[in-house]
Amino acid sequence: MEKLDLLRMLGKRIKKLRLEKGMAQVDLVAKMQGNIDTTNISRIESGRTNPTIYSLYRLSEALEISISELVNFDIKE
Repeated sequence: MEKLDLLRMLGKRIKKLRLEKGMAQVDLVAKMQGNIDTTNISRIESGRTNPTIYSLYRLSEALEISISELVNFDIKE
């Protein structure tokens, strides 16, 4: 699997979970610890950036789920 494909899958997963919680990107940013803006969330959700493990932690905390649940998606090679 290519890196870009994996990042896109992760981004789609994050967006899906955010929407299931009824949150806009700005709502997610407001719940996250640290300095991040909606532009960064947009890049993560579109697979245009590789989030750090700390960013994934902050995303999972803001979505009120575990990191493992955040990255739990089917990888098809």
